[in-house]
Amino acid sequence: MLIVVRHGRTPANASGLLLGRRLDPGLDDLGRRQVDALAQALPAPDRVISSPLLRTRETAAAFGHPVELDDRWIELDYGTLDGTPLRDVPVEVWAAWRADPDLAPGGGESLAVLGERVRSACDELADEAAERDVLVVTHVSPVKAALAWALGVGDEVAWRAFVAPASITRIAITVEGRPSLHAFNGCAHLDGLT
Repeated sequence: MLIVVRHGRTPANASGLLLGRRLDPGLDDLGRRQVDALAQALPAPDRVISSPLLRTRETAAAFGHPVELDDRWIELDYGTLDGTPLRDVPVEVWAAWRADPDLAPGGGESLAVLGERVRSACDELADEAAERDVLVVTHVSPVKAALAWALGVGDEVAWRAFVAPASITRIAITVEGRPSLHAFNGCAHLDGLT
């Protein structure tokens, strides 16, 4: 099983900022509690892979395994928009961004480019994930790209999916070697956390 989780909450997430890769905050108190609940909810994985950013490394450390870093799982580069409050991104930028997966607002990275790197990482892990549990700790945009890979749809699906902090997505690999989405944005383990 390929188990893709989003990191726990950070102060920037709590403040409603676009959080890419230029800012690199750690988890806040709630984020650490979310990660504890996440680690208790998942069986011990056979392998743990993480984005190199601090919030994902802190989350991955909770699983008690050596953590392999893979840059393909890093968050979308929001360019000059990184750290911008979501409400301050101009409406016309949101509209153009949603209409074109190849657009890279703020001089960052497009959803299409992110999708290519995440699909490459998923393809590489598929054979192993068919045999054992591979846990990937990543960010909101790569989780959405993994969802698109599992469903065999385009990168524009990112705008139609919500990914909560410390959520769990499970992708099985069939006997034919194809991905099969088993769960998306699982959050039951977070019930009662405030």
